[in-house]
Amino acid sequence: MTTTELVATQLTNGLTCELPADSPLAKLLKSQRTWVGPSAKERLRILRNAKSVAIVGASPNPARSSYFVGTYLQQSSDFRVYFVNPNADEILGQKAYPDLASLPEVPDIVDVFRRASDIPAVIDDVVAIGAPTVWVQLGIWNQEAAEYGESKGLTVVMDRCIKIEHARFHGGLHLLGFDTGQISARKTIR
Repeated sequence: MTTTELVATQLTNGLTCELPADSPLAKLLKSQRTWVGPSAKERLRILRNAKSVAIVGASPNPARSSYFVGTYLQQSSDFRVYFVNPNADEILGQKAYPDLASLPEVPDIVDVFRRASDIPAVIDDVVAIGAPTVWVQLGIWNQEAAEYGESKGLTVVMDRCIKIEHARFHGGLHLLGFDTGQISARKTIR
């Protein structure tokens, strides 16, 4: 009789069960998202406390989302914005830096526009410079990297657009993510 390795699996309801590691159910559960990042109030606190943002994977191409986010942060926030791209000299009229270690200051938030497989290496760079928060852009998900970042003491926000979150907390936001320009009497989130 052969022994099958069992893995403890945490279900979304918080319960834990043991399953054979090679079972289809164990593989399915492993592929599902179980990591939960900061709540909306915690993300608001992160944005309110930040003074600087470094955009890793920033692009000088106006068609890229990192360019659009950089433009928004320059024009609609008080953040000092730094662009990190080893293949660019200048982005949006500012010097582009080859890596995080070259920045003139340690940014409060490192906003990442890189493939999911690149996130662990970026986390190592963030830890090396001492930045407190990694913000991984909308559509990018790497659960193991998020857990790794937290184990290194980082605050990790993943699969969220910093531009959309900033606009959401600081003014009107259209369904597509554009500022509506609408002034509201709604009570602000505290």
